[in-house]
Amino acid sequence: MASRLDVRLDPTRRQRLEEMARERGLAISDVIRSLIDDSYASILLERRRQAVEQLINLGVEEPPDPEALSRELEAAHEPGGLH
Repeated sequence: MASRLDVRLDPTRRQRLEEMARERGLAISDVIRSLIDDSYASILLERRRQAVEQLINLGVEEPPDPEALSRELEAAHEPGGLH
């Protein structure tokens, strides 16, 4: 269910918003929703970028090839495989 939100805009911002709505052929409320969605998507993208950067900074070596890892685990868990 949608809820109502009252926002006060100065004349310049109101004019910009109206211009955006005309350019896109949308209602002002649709433009505002679109701007919110776009801004939130940018925030999520930045969070992912920061997470990748943190992972890179951990200095963890590249994981081994899945097949090689599987062979190593099988060998380690065979009877007598653990030393």
